[in-house]
Amino acid sequence: MRLLLIEDEPDLGQLLHHNLGRSGFAADLAPNLADARAYLSTCQYDLLIVDRRLPDGEGMDLLRELRARSNQVPVIMLTAADAIHDRVAGLGAGADDYIVKPFALEELVARIRAALRRPGAALGMQLTSGNIAFNTQTREVTISGHAASLPRRELSLLESLMRAGGRIVTRDVLEAALYGLEEDRQSNVLESHVSRLRRSLEAAGADATIRVARGIGYRMDPGNAAAGGAG
Repeated sequence: MRLLLIEDEPDLGQLLHHNLGRSGFAADLAPNLADARAYLSTCQYDLLIVDRRLPDGEGMDLLRELRARSNQVPVIMLTAADAIHDRVAGLGAGADDYIVKPFALEELVARIRAALRRPGAALGMQLTSGNIAFNTQTREVTISGHAASLPRRELSLLESLMRAGGRIVTRDVLEAALYGLEEDRQSNVLESHVSRLRRSLEAAGADATIRVARGIGYRMDPGNAAAGGAG
């Protein structure tokens, strides 16, 4: 899942950005509307977290722009204003949820997952491929009913492959799911994550296999095939 966080308070922005990463999301941080519009022109996001008051305008202006273009990406508004008319205005402009500062980080993550589970949003509850089951709400993976522990980026990689339902997922899409735009990545970092995920799944007895489409990307084969043809 890739998120865009639009927050001008440096300390809060960095704290939220760090914790979103720890919660399994690839997130970009924009401190103002100009940067947010630049990000939105180059990337597709699964959800936006938008501070209402920003140095160069109102977060609701951006929300109205998106809805006017029929962009229905889920949006959670952040605000220091607790007045009912402010919340009503945000929801009326097309926000999916509204959270008042200060708030617990756990509450924000819970609201993000709730918004992503709504009809038409990106986050389904349960994914399966072969004997692998992935609960996207709890981030728990089981293989033949037994819990499997995976690092955060391998979890995001597995989720992207399982969501594709056996279709090829391109390298660009996988890298976007794993990293924010500002994060450094080496040229072979995706291969390293794929290799570690393969080893973890094989060691846990998974009968689904990660296949390489050379020069394009990867796909998840739910069958009980051997590793031949995997790169």
